[in-house]
This record gives sequence, C-alpha cells and structure tokens, in this order.
Amino acid sequence: MSAIWEEVPRDENLIKHLQEIAKDTALLHGVLMRTKESPNSPEVVSYAPFTLFPTRVPRTVFNQALAVQTHFNRLVDQVSQDPAFLEETLASTIKVDDFTARLFSIYREVRRESQLQKVVLGLNRSDYMLDQSPDGRTSLKQIEINTIAASFGGLASRTPDVHRHILKVANQLEERNQILDNNPAEGLVRGLAKAWELYGSERAVVMFLVEEVQRNIYDHRYVENELWKKNIPVIRRQFEDVCRTGSLDQSRKLFVDGREIAVVYFRNGYMPQNYTSEQSWDARLMMERSLAVKCPDISTHLAGTKKVQQELARPGVLERFFPDEPETVAQIRATFAGLYTLDMGEEGDKTVAMALANPDRYVLKPQREGGGNNIYGQEICEVLEKLKDSRERSAYILMDKIQPIPVQNYLLRPGDPIRLKSCLSELGVFGAYVRKGKDMLFNECVGHLLRTKSSEYADGGVAAGVAVLDNPLLF
Repeated sequence: MSAIWEEVPRDENLIKHLQEIAKDTALLHGVLMRTKESPNSPEVVSYAPFTLFPTRVPRTVFNQALAVQTHFNRLVDQVSQDPAFLEETLASTIKVDDFTARLFSIYREVRRESQLQKVVLGLNRSDYMLDQSPDGRTSLKQIEINTIAASFGGLASRTPDVHRHILKVANQLEERNQILDNNPAEGLVRGLAKAWELYGSERAVVMFLVEEVQRNIYDHRYVENELWKKNIPVIRRQFEDVCRTGSLDQSRKLFVDGREIAVVYFRNGYMPQNYTSEQSWDARLMMERSLAVKCPDISTHLAGTKKVQQELARPGVLERFFPDEPETVAQIRATFAGLYTLDMGEEGDKTVAMALANPDRYVLKPQREGGGNNIYGQEICEVLEKLKDSRERSAYILMDKIQPIPVQNYLLRPGDPIRLKSCLSELGVFGAYVRKGKDMLFNECVGHLLRTKSSEYADGGVAAGVAVLDNPLLF
C-alpha cells in the first residue's frame, strides 16, 4: 500500500496557517485571475481558485488518459476531413440548433471554395472523470473533447510549484515529491509556433481572438509571452475589431489593423452569445475564408460537437477512421461512456423512455461549450416531456452519468470561508497537432489539468466559478 495519504490533513490550526501561505504562494507563482468587479483591469487581481492540497488519482487511469491523447488528436483531425460524416452526423442537429446551423453554413460556404490553407493546427483538451462501477472497479470515462478555446494550459503550468510549497510547509515531504511536472503552455506554444513558421512570413502575427470580459487573461498571457520569447509577434483582438478593420487581399491573406495574420487562435467564438451581431458572423466567415491558419478551423470546431461525440461511440464508427488499427480503436473506445441519440425515430424514442424512467442515471447535453450547460435529474424529465414528440429534441444527446468517488479537500476561493468539503474531480489532457496537407508533422500529448469542485454542484468549470484548479497525486 502506498504511503501517500489516504485523506488530507484536518488539523484546524495547520489549515488556518496553510491557507494564508497558499494564497500568497499562488500570487507569487502567477496563479492569477482578474476580479468579477473589475474583469478588464490589470490594477486589481486575485489568485485563481485552487485546492489547498492535491487530489489522489490512480496512476493507471492517469497514464491511460495521457497515452490515448495522440489518438484523439488524430481522430478529431480525421473527422474534420470527412465532409460526408459531418454532413450525415449533424443533419438532424442543424435543423433545430441555430448556433450549430450557423457554424455549419460557414463550413459549407468555405468548402465550396478551393482549399487555400493546407496547414491545420489543433489545440484540444479531452476531459474525463473516474467512474466507480457497482463492483468497485475504477475506470476512465470521457466527458467531452474541447476543440476550441481549451483553457487553463497557462495556469496549470504554474500550480505544481504552489502545491509543492504547501506540502513542504505542512511537512508532507513524500507527497511533495509526488507532484508531477506539468507545462501544457509550453506544448501549446510549440504547436502555435510550428503553424506560424509554416505560414511563412516573419512579419505576420498570431492573433488571439478574445472575449470582451478578460478575467482569465493571465492564462492567455503565459502562452502569449512564450510566443514573444520565440520572436513571434502576438496581438489580441475581439470580433468587433475584426469587423471594423479586418480585410482579405486578392490572395486572401487576412489583415487586421493593417497587420498580416498568420494564425487566428480562437479563445472566443464557442458560444452563441459570443456573436453579438451579424457582423460577428461575417467576421468569422472572413477569417475562415482567409489563408491564415485557424485554431480551430471551422471543420475542427464542428468535430468537437456533442453530436459527433455521440456518433463516434456507435459500434463500427471508429473503424471508419482507423480501419487497420484495432488497438487504437480499443484504446479510444475504452474511454467512452454510454452515449445515446435523441434523433426522431425508434432509437431516439427508446432513449427518451430510458431517460424518463431513470433520469438520475443520465446527463442531457446540448451542443454547447463553456460549462454550466448540462441538464440533470428531474430537470431532464421536464425538458424531455416538452420535447419528446418534437424534432427539437435532436439538439441534445443523452449520456450515462459518471459515478465518481467523492474525495475530501479544502477549496480556496476569494471571499469564501475555508472548510472541508466533499469534492469531485475532472481530469483534462491537452493535445496539440499540426498537419500540412496529408502529412502530420506534430502530434503530442502536452500536459494535463485537474479541476475539482464541491460535490453539491452538478456542472460548471473554473471560469464559471464552480471548479478550482488542482494537481493529481498519483498512487
């Protein structure tokens, strides 16, 4: 049996002492967010929320998540290159989900034109929870894969040293030595830098397309600063800036504020409210039509939808993308939870009946990113009772609800008193790849992210104010 702790320390005096040190240490190491009250001001910052102690994670499932990531990178890329699959898979969804339909109309318009940009950059994050079966076995189950604006690669690069210092002060030296090195920001930058290099113009810039509210700016800044160290210039712009000053020249090079854009890195554009006007949609189309490398391009954005995730879990579908790789298929499929269609027809009707009979066993998911969108418990019944005879139900998929084992930890969040809570954790694994034409030039797992939240919350991430940053303590 490992000597790594079975439960976190509980001595009240120690906890009171450690929390002050922990908050200062987070600030010293740059684990920062802007405040809700002044989200766009660099004058007022606080620590990003995090756990006082790292959380125990089984080594076998952690290594499994890392090992499968390069396969998921390839899968996303293969899906993005299969127009027949995307058309067929999303046909029902785009009839009832306006947001996905708008994205798909851009995809179709771009496909009608000649494919000018042969460089594809993917920076994604595959998220998992640990499922506890009735017989006591723990297994890794994928929640989703984020193909656009996968966040916290920057801050996750800074949290290991915070927990190392806390554990040293707490005299938990064995646990301190178990904290893993982790630098996803550096890996994400390698992907961005390779795409910039392949674009082939030293004067062209990487443009971060960002939201108006900038609370999580320091997560971006770590990536930006690493690019600047490589002498790769970076600008930050919003949709409105691209609308106002963006243009394509005759060869379809993209210019914004007079700067040639080599790479558009979307840290915005994944939710309907990100598009505040028709001009926002026009700007997205212009960027997609341009020679700039898009991260993600529109087809890769669509490859990350929940409906695609559900379709990939069908028997025989993975083999379409990996026809001669049964071991790859087995590795990917082992991470799938049960996923069910709600399309009109007999199969969808069975899914509705199944959900209504046992709503607590499932999660109802719309085609949305950003956290806080999923539907649980009795609310599933309320939604499906309204939609069960309507094709509007096709805007959702149903997924088995993961049954993780709660752990005990202290969550440090500005303004909240610290107390021991029952918590649930979610493991994210970052992937980066670059393809030019048919050649995959770069395909790596570049790091991990552990987020933990109080088990009283069903849904929501760090940016949504529910989960906090964490580190895995392997056993």
